[in-house]
Amino acid sequence: MRSVYCLLGMLLALPAIAVESYQKPSPAMQDLVDAPLPPHVAVSPDHRWAAFLQRSYVTTLKDLAAEEAKLAGLRIRPSTFAPSRQTPYREIQVVDLDSGAMSELELPEGRIFEAEWSPNSRYLGFVIEEREGLHFWVHDTVRGESRRVSDRAINGVFERYYTWYGDGETVLTQLAVNAGTIFEPDARLPKGPAIQETGETKAAVRTYQDLLRDERDSAYFEFLATSQPARIRVPGGKVTELGKPGLYVFLAPSPDGRLVLAEQLQRPFSYIVPYYRFPLHSEVWNSKGKVVTTVASLPLAEDVPPAFDSARVGRRDIDWRSDLPATLTWVEAQDGGDIKADVEHHDIAYQWAHPFKSDPEVLFRFELRSAGLSWGTAETALAGEWRYSDRRYRVWKFSPDGSSEPVVFQDRSYNDEYNDPGSPVRTHNRFGQAVIQVNDDGTVFLNGRGASDEGYRPHIDRYDFETGEAERLWQSQPPHYEQAYAVLDDGARRLLISRESPTENPNFFIVSTGSDEERRITHFPHPFPEFQGVKKELIRYQRDDGIELTGTLYLPPDYQPEDGPLPVLMWAYPLEYKDPNVASQVRESPYQFNRIGFWGPLPHLAQGVAVFDDPKMPVIGEGDAEPNDNFRKQLVSSARAAVDVLVERGIADPDRIAISGHSYGAFMVANLLAHSDLFATGIARSGAYNRSLTPFGFQGEERDFWEGQSVYATMSPFFHADKVNEPILFIHGAADSNSGTYPMQSRRMFSAVKGLGGTARLVMLPYEDHGYRARESILHVLWEQANWLETHLGIY
Repeated sequence: MRSVYCLLGMLLALPAIAVESYQKPSPAMQDLVDAPLPPHVAVSPDHRWAAFLQRSYVTTLKDLAAEEAKLAGLRIRPSTFAPSRQTPYREIQVVDLDSGAMSELELPEGRIFEAEWSPNSRYLGFVIEEREGLHFWVHDTVRGESRRVSDRAINGVFERYYTWYGDGETVLTQLAVNAGTIFEPDARLPKGPAIQETGETKAAVRTYQDLLRDERDSAYFEFLATSQPARIRVPGGKVTELGKPGLYVFLAPSPDGRLVLAEQLQRPFSYIVPYYRFPLHSEVWNSKGKVVTTVASLPLAEDVPPAFDSARVGRRDIDWRSDLPATLTWVEAQDGGDIKADVEHHDIAYQWAHPFKSDPEVLFRFELRSAGLSWGTAETALAGEWRYSDRRYRVWKFSPDGSSEPVVFQDRSYNDEYNDPGSPVRTHNRFGQAVIQVNDDGTVFLNGRGASDEGYRPHIDRYDFETGEAERLWQSQPPHYEQAYAVLDDGARRLLISRESPTENPNFFIVSTGSDEERRITHFPHPFPEFQGVKKELIRYQRDDGIELTGTLYLPPDYQPEDGPLPVLMWAYPLEYKDPNVASQVRESPYQFNRIGFWGPLPHLAQGVAVFDDPKMPVIGEGDAEPNDNFRKQLVSSARAAVDVLVERGIADPDRIAISGHSYGAFMVANLLAHSDLFATGIARSGAYNRSLTPFGFQGEERDFWEGQSVYATMSPFFHADKVNEPILFIHGAADSNSGTYPMQSRRMFSAVKGLGGTARLVMLPYEDHGYRARESILHVLWEQANWLETHLGIY
């Protein structure tokens, strides 16, 4: 029967969809593209104000087609010295949490970036991309007005716009040195060929895109990325330049405001790695921009081992200790950057206090690779460490002043959500720095997702490091899904939470942890009323090796069981695990809002199909085995289990099931069509299909091509294109910058299927990256997918 549907579809529909212009799907799907996204929320340090930042993911094709420089792993808008692909905010609302009054800020047109409250809570700072460049703005809660602070344009090439000083009246920023000037074309004329040569050490690097190609690119990169460090006083807008212009990737004032940590890139640049592997010079300045001391000068890092938990040699992750006036910290690898080296400690953290006359002190020794430090007080800080090979993640509570021995706070697989206790709630200290909130009795508050077999149930706990015991203060209660966004007082008696249900859009409330008292803050309406009544169910099932799996089933609003089996669209993404018990964990909640976003499979509910979203596709390698050693077998087994459970429940017509996915999910789609006959068709978006084009590892695979040729060949659907005997739709952004998913991957896979007599369609989206942003592109993708499903699932 499946072949009848496919043949009928090819005869009736293929000529009708061979178009060369942008198309639009049904009105219901179009409305999804324009529906508002949930806002990002920023609460002021004094808990008086909340900013609701409305995001704007969708843009226009004209915006995407604007001039763009692709240099050193960055994408830059030359006209404004801004990132060209960063997702901005489109509007800002500020709420007085005491009175509930909400005001929408009146701002000029332009993308909005980096909204952050000042430490004194008076100002909400943000950057607006105006016609002549990026400018720093504030909303003044005392005066109730928003204004541009300075006419000097900011350089946002490295997506670091400004940092507040602890006084809440001053920011440290980077001015666009070359704003208003044009890069001279003659300066881009080559002085000679681009030359590279090998050295004595291995330099295995993963596949990066948008790299520098020659000296012309290098000069243009310097022109766009060069900035002038400066302080800007919010009252009055006075600008004070510090130091000299340079390629500054990080600027940070010391907590006491007397010093500045400045890190800048230096030559020689590289043609094989992005900017963050370029030589890096770190130094400390005084308040006038004069050098106090040099902290590190790291050489070009082209030879970092390709393992996921390898590291650059030398002093890295340099920053200020948030709980002291002016003390630097950093981490240094003890294994040459190679996690596979047999050493007692792979990293050591150091601290160095101003005036930097004595030697740096050892702060913490990491048995694994450092995952970062979090500061609270002299007696309480956290040190995280991890290792990829067994997915181990461990966090220590330690005393920076040495007053007590370190104790383990958590020790688990980083895939293990059930045993994640949550993240410490933060507050602002006397320096205006965000630090762990440590209570008088030494306890902390933890904000956790509450993962369990019943789904997510977020919570707030009071946790005692000494006893390891947690007291539950608040938890999300069925039939709602609630999340705590902020603890509003020192005792965690008042919380700002969001609340939703399958039929209720998330809205915000202030609740009491000791009573039923609550106050509603927002009244966001249902964003897509056409999809009200969609039925949602978390389904549990097993694959043939006993691994427990879950997926979320969505049914059209008007579906009744007596209607019988439906065509089904599955959307999935494989993940690697070392522990089968962790692979079976539930990672959703049955009480979350039925958010019908345009990105995944849910828009196609409008076509009357059932959607099985995120059926788990775990790839497990226990002990010495690697997950990918049996990738195909486990993938097909998981897919078969998903198909079987839907057929057994009478939901799915087994001859009318489509499989779809994006990126590694697209890689999955091509593999399933090549190595099973479970699906009538597939939709593969922005995937990679030939792993020999990513020879130094991909996704969760650390072995290079020469170590694991059989794995690379077995997993690459390009090598098995002759077995793809079901129709497949390829969609890819023509400007995809994601590592490994070159646009060529889809072109070559399509050519292989076509050349071997298979049925395929290739859609290349002009100017689009790994994720599609232009409204025209997104609407066309929905139209393509809808037509493909109608054709190959027999939807008429």
